[in-house]
Amino acid sequence: MTADFSGASRGPGISLTKGQAISLEKQGGGTLTAVRMGLGWQAAPRRGLFGTRTREIDLDASAVLFADKQPVDVVFFRHLVSDDGSVRHTGDNLVGGVGQGGDDEAILVDLARVPVHIDQIVFTVNSFTGQTFQEVQNAFCRLVDETNGQELARYTLDGGGQYTAQIMAKVHRDGAGWKMTALGTAANGRTFQDLMPAILPGL
Repeated sequence: MTADFSGASRGPGISLTKGQAISLEKQGGGTLTAVRMGLGWQAAPRRGLFGTRTREIDLDASAVLFADKQPVDVVFFRHLVSDDGSVRHTGDNLVGGVGQGGDDEAILVDLARVPVHIDQIVFTVNSFTGQTFQEVQNAFCRLVDETNGQELARYTLDGGGQYTAQIMAKVHRDGAGWKMTALGTAANGRTFQDLMPAILPGL
């Protein structure tokens, strides 16, 4: 597995490794007000007795909202909007896409509306159908400035692994603004609840 967080707003060719952070700022200066965490993937073809077949894979994106390291809300396919309305899931995709750069699922975060007691939002991806990431190709997670569509950072998964989930990244308060930190933690679980023991040590 390789991870690539490319900070487009901070110059070409810059990549963040696991654990590094970037400030969420606009290219021309100023603070971001709305971001989108997009998820895309494609099922990897498998060779079988009757030729190559592709099995549908249902990956799910979730966002867990924390206040002082305590989970207080979550946005996922069964709860599409946070209780305060600041975080919104665009809807469940059961099979993934063509793996050509488009978002199959997305979570929109209105940073200006996030309540002051929420200090971290953790983004996770899990295989609801239980396949491991070895059966996934062209999978990525990216952060986009929702006001202008500019891609700020991208995390790509390559090579798969014997796990069914990934704790991708988190956005967290940094003074008056926000930062994003690449986490890239492999985990196992079909839902965000299964991932909590792996999420908490990274807060």
